[in-house]
Amino acid sequence: MVAWENEVVMRDVTNAGLVVSDRIGREIAGHVDLEEALEASRYSSHPYTSHPREWPPLVEVVDTWELPPVLIERYNSAGGEGTALCGIFPEIRRAWASVDNSLFLWRFDKCDGQCPEYSGEEQAICAVGLTKAKPGIFVEAIQYLLVLATPVELILVGVCCSGRSDETDPYAEVSLQPLPEYTISSDGVTMTCITCTDRGHIFLAGRDGHIYELQYTTGSGWQKRCRKVCLTAGLGSVISRWVVPNVFKFGAMDAIVEMVVDSERHVLYARTEEMKIQVFSLGPNGDGPLKKVAEERNLITQRESNYGGRQQAGAPRPTKSSIVCISPISTLESKWLHLVAVLSDGRRMYLSTAPSGGNNGAVGGLGTNNRRPSCLKVVTTRPSPPIGVSGGIAFGALSVVGRSQSDDLSLKIESAYYSSGTAVLSDSSPSAVSSLLIVNRDPSTQSGSLGTGARGSRALRESVSSLPVEGRMLFVADVLPLPDAATIVQSLYSELELCGFHNSWEACEKTSTKLWARGDLSTQHILPRRKIVIFSTMGMMEVVFNRPIDILRRLLESNSPRSLLEDFVNRFGGGEAAAMCLMLAARVMNTETFISNVVADKAAEAFEDPRFVGIPQLEGSGALSNNRTAGGGFSMGRVVQEAEPVFSMAHEGLCLCSSRLLLPLWELPVFIIKGGSGSSDAISEDGVITCRLSVGAMRILEDKIRSLEKFLRSRKNLRRGLYGRVAGLGDITGSILIGTGSDLVSSDRSTVRNLFGSYPRNGDSSEGGSSNKRQRLPYSPAELAAMEVRAMECIRQLLLRCGEALFLLQLLSQHLVTRLIQSFDANTRQAVAQLTFHQLVCSEEGDRLGTRLISALMEYYTGPDGRGTVDDISNRLRDGCPSYYKESDYKFYVAVEYLERAAVTSDSEERENLAREAFNNLSKIPESADLQTVCKRFEDLRFYEAVVRLPLQKAEAADPAGDAFNEQIDAGTREHALSRRMQCYEIIINALRSLKGETLRKEFGSPIRPVSQSVLDQSSRKKHICQIIQLGVQSSYIFFHEYLYRALIDLGLDDELLEYGGPDLVQFLQDAGRDPTHEVRAVSSIGSPISPMSQSRVPVASYQIKYFELLARYYVLKRQHILAAQILVRLAERRSTEAGDTPTIEQRRQYLSNAVLQARSATETGNVSMRGAIDNGLLDLLEGKLTVLQFQMKIKEELEAMASRSEASPMGSNSTPNGSSPDNGQSSDANFVHAVREKAKELSVDLKTITQLYNEYAVPFELWEICLEMLYFASYSGDADSSIVRETWARLIDQALSRGGIAEACAVLARVGSHVYPGDGAMLPLDTLCLHLEKAALERVVSGAEHVGDEDIPRALLASCKGAIEPVLNTYNQLVSNGAILPSPSLRLRILRSVLAVLREWAMSVFAQRMGTSTAGASLILGGPFSLGQTTVLNQGVRDKITSAANRYMTEVRRLPLTQSQTEAVYRGFRELEESLLSPFPFERL
Repeated sequence: MVAWENEVVMRDVTNAGLVVSDRIGREIAGHVDLEEALEASRYSSHPYTSHPREWPPLVEVVDTWELPPVLIERYNSAGGEGTALCGIFPEIRRAWASVDNSLFLWRFDKCDGQCPEYSGEEQAICAVGLTKAKPGIFVEAIQYLLVLATPVELILVGVCCSGRSDETDPYAEVSLQPLPEYTISSDGVTMTCITCTDRGHIFLAGRDGHIYELQYTTGSGWQKRCRKVCLTAGLGSVISRWVVPNVFKFGAMDAIVEMVVDSERHVLYARTEEMKIQVFSLGPNGDGPLKKVAEERNLITQRESNYGGRQQAGAPRPTKSSIVCISPISTLESKWLHLVAVLSDGRRMYLSTAPSGGNNGAVGGLGTNNRRPSCLKVVTTRPSPPIGVSGGIAFGALSVVGRSQSDDLSLKIESAYYSSGTAVLSDSSPSAVSSLLIVNRDPSTQSGSLGTGARGSRALRESVSSLPVEGRMLFVADVLPLPDAATIVQSLYSELELCGFHNSWEACEKTSTKLWARGDLSTQHILPRRKIVIFSTMGMMEVVFNRPIDILRRLLESNSPRSLLEDFVNRFGGGEAAAMCLMLAARVMNTETFISNVVADKAAEAFEDPRFVGIPQLEGSGALSNNRTAGGGFSMGRVVQEAEPVFSMAHEGLCLCSSRLLLPLWELPVFIIKGGSGSSDAISEDGVITCRLSVGAMRILEDKIRSLEKFLRSRKNLRRGLYGRVAGLGDITGSILIGTGSDLVSSDRSTVRNLFGSYPRNGDSSEGGSSNKRQRLPYSPAELAAMEVRAMECIRQLLLRCGEALFLLQLLSQHLVTRLIQSFDANTRQAVAQLTFHQLVCSEEGDRLGTRLISALMEYYTGPDGRGTVDDISNRLRDGCPSYYKESDYKFYVAVEYLERAAVTSDSEERENLAREAFNNLSKIPESADLQTVCKRFEDLRFYEAVVRLPLQKAEAADPAGDAFNEQIDAGTREHALSRRMQCYEIIINALRSLKGETLRKEFGSPIRPVSQSVLDQSSRKKHICQIIQLGVQSSYIFFHEYLYRALIDLGLDDELLEYGGPDLVQFLQDAGRDPTHEVRAVSSIGSPISPMSQSRVPVASYQIKYFELLARYYVLKRQHILAAQILVRLAERRSTEAGDTPTIEQRRQYLSNAVLQARSATETGNVSMRGAIDNGLLDLLEGKLTVLQFQMKIKEELEAMASRSEASPMGSNSTPNGSSPDNGQSSDANFVHAVREKAKELSVDLKTITQLYNEYAVPFELWEICLEMLYFASYSGDADSSIVRETWARLIDQALSRGGIAEACAVLARVGSHVYPGDGAMLPLDTLCLHLEKAALERVVSGAEHVGDEDIPRALLASCKGAIEPVLNTYNQLVSNGAILPSPSLRLRILRSVLAVLREWAMSVFAQRMGTSTAGASLILGGPFSLGQTTVLNQGVRDKITSAANRYMTEVRRLPLTQSQTEAVYRGFRELEESLLSPFPFERL
């Protein structure tokens, strides 16, 4: 387990990250370009400083070696008159010297007694060079090529380097391999010098003033393996091997004596004997043809008038200066200055190859490096360093001790060396002993330039050191770092623009040395002490440059007096001094020897000593009278600024140290893409994503960062130093020391803003300081001290987090990042590729991506082809990066491992046990589990308990305060909490979808592999679905119940919902459908069906219908039929709310029919309240609503048929569906059709009342049949004489007559009359109907328009009375007996015929009843073969009635004033009926 002091509080880390970002920004902004520093130094009177004598030396000789004896012997044997050259090859750690035709090589950094000799040539060696071998030409063992030039030949010799078996010395053995096939003639040109580029190009300078290139290949066919090409002689560049020998050329020649290559800008510079400097371009990438762009010969005279060597008055004028050496300037030093030339008088000329310069110029700035050279000009000249440094010069003063007035006070530089801001000058001016002047930038001046713009602080000030040397300096070279260390440095700083690492072909050993130009203060934690090797005529010596931290270390080791430490702090500044003390105390500096505990303890004490680093205070609190005027009076007009806290230099030193450690990481991407064709905006599919830094570089940084954090943590735990002093202040700092991150003091005080959040303060900010009383400070000393410790504690947590991030990145690199993220989606891959170290450490997104990467790493171990167990990798992660991999993560991946084992086992019991173990582990960490993938695995294992319970637990853990349901908080917070709950709930719903088979989900980046899932049959699916629903309903999370219910409805699982829904299902359905629950409950309690009906016609949205239907179904299942009927009525009578949401008439009828069915079913239950509801008329009310709806459907159908017939008629129709048009026979037109369809549409939209249907639809469109049905249904009794009913009947009969004559009228009468009979008699006025039809029949028969039978009308009347004879017979009796009604004899005769038909029907119906058949059946029997004797005697009373009536009507027939021929048939009919009834065999004569 991780100790609590190692816990990381992300808020503190984020705040500390802001401080580090600010410090890094100031560090970068404080980097001064050399051109700017030189320009500022022109206005400074002291460009040079000296090192304090009391301090350890800045430059010292650490070792000297004599030249190899074999070399001295060979040189002496030549009598000192042979050709001798010397130099240093720092790439292979060898010095070399040639004597005539022999070349000697030996180690310059240690004496190993080896000095191999190469003497394979006969001619004297005149130039030597070393270059990297081009790949693919020689065997791999040949890493370098030695280039030898003689007056006759140019020779290549292979150089093989091999290290020790323990890999501690990669340059232990060097052997030379002759390459006889790579020798070529020099064509008589004597080469003066050789230089090589990092790409393997070999350039040779000839005494003829030309530059040649020695090209070599593998050779094929006629092509030579080696050839020499002249690059500067026009035609000679083509036929260089056949040029005229040099001895036949005439004219003076200016030989090239020095060539240097700028590997960053791809420029070659050449210096001639006559002080000309030539500039050649090598192309944009260093592979192009050599192109001469500039040549200058008067460079020295250009600046003679400027400030050169400083002279005293009356001193003789120095001789003309000459150029001693030239050296390129790296882009790290200057983007604008490109070349430095050291003059013989000690001055340095800085030159540029661009036309304009400066950071404000057109070419200056960061883009200058991409510009090609176009000229050569002197930008500025640096004065020569002072003479007599060893005599103790002051700042900028000259010491002339030991020199006479007649001596030349100028320097006599005979050789020089310049590299990375350091110049080594060999002074041979008239003095007793020759000396070396070493000039480099004074590090003490760099400490004051961070973020400042003052010219004085940005001026270049250099420190001058003098070393006595025997003999004459011949060659100087930097001692390059070992390859491993150089690789680490290059990996760290290669992407930093300010470090100038632009040339990928340059050896990392060389590129790493460029960082020395940044100064020691910002690099002494990572770079070792700089060393140079000086080759002189008397031997070799190694010189080391002590960094400021080395000087401090020596001061602490030697128990120097306190005054020296104070001088050190004053010279470098408190912040820099504190940073160096911290690096010594934490042992994070780069050093060759171990830092002793004594030094570390002293450095820690100095870091915490307030006498050195000060104490936190308020800004300006050191001078409380800063608001007073010079005369002592208070300035009333000056605004009193609120004092801000200023921390001590200890905090400043910690910030400096931390920011410099993190500078190579902070704002740079963690990963890079190698290869591929993708753009920077998108990740290429074929690109390889890998860590930007090497594992070694990250390990070095991690060690340093952890050492620094460990030191701070130890001081905190032991309460030493600052922590101890703060702990003694009382409870105010208790929270700081235990790292809870809470406020420093009580929360009731006001706060002020700070980089680390809000800190408490005393006093009211509105109080002014306008009195002369002692000012009241807004912070007490205790609070200021606590604030500083809290700030340092935040940085400590940041360092801890950074160390863990580096450990994680190393672990990922060891497992191939590209392989780990191959399952990521495109967006995640893009985010990973763009992730910076700052984001990884401080942001939530970085933490999320770090967790995602760990997930991919764990998949590598837990997958089907895993390389270990969870414990193997978990222990490393928990120890190395606990803030990224927490205990909850461990439990999660243990659960994943259980799931993997369960997936491959065939034992069902073991599979369930393993799944339950995984479930138990995940139940302990619901907030940390990646349920999206884990629950899918539980689904595959059919362990649905985990699928339900885990998301519910995570939902509660994600929103423990219930913000999702709190209406009092901010809407955004509430929505965020709600969305997090929804994400958890959706996992359960997805399981239901999967079981139902609706969707197939695809996983992205799952840390667990999918397994083959067996196909489930329908019964198993239903079983698991019901299990999920039951588990969900058993939970106490009401909000999830609602979410589950809605999902089940969306999935169409209505039956399962109604069967397994919880007790809150009714409430959910009511709320979801906006049901008036209070009314429903009232109805269910008192049994009244009326109250909900009065509220039923309200708008109902489409999404509510489903809920109402389910509520009705639920009531049916629970046998609550009354409540179901009420819901169904509401659905039937609902009003539509939106287009396309209108229920059809048939749907409304179905709802009402079901409501009537439920109301009837309620009569079968034993519930007293339900029976009361039925007794109160609910069933009658529902049946009435259903009948009215049926009327509406009939009217709609009639109107639609009417419109269709009107459209189908070509000339218009003068009849409506019932026989006549609305405008009394006029043709229908388009307006009429439109009006009819609009009315029909109205009936389709909403329900109408019976009054609306009658008055607005039936009557206007003369639907008289429906009118009569509605009047009958409404039990109309509006008038005493039923005139409306009679009039309606008359209109209906007239419609029928006009449509189909008497036959149609009789059919309508029979159909409609049967519906309204018996009633109270008012709805079927038989007398009116009978008379109306008889008159119409008579008219049609007389006119011949229609044949009407005697039985047609009587039978229609009988049918309307449902076969009742007496009401019809009574009607005819009334008509016959009232002569006023029947004035016409023909009409009376017509009616008597009808009476005869009625009497016959009566007789037949009685007989049929006796026979057990219908009237028609009786007629068949009577007319058939059956014997009349088989029948029984009719009822005597009925026979008497029929006989009496027949007799009476015979008398009426005789009374008619008509001829006998007209009445005979009727009379005979009555007589035969009478006789048949009186005879023993009735109906014999019928």
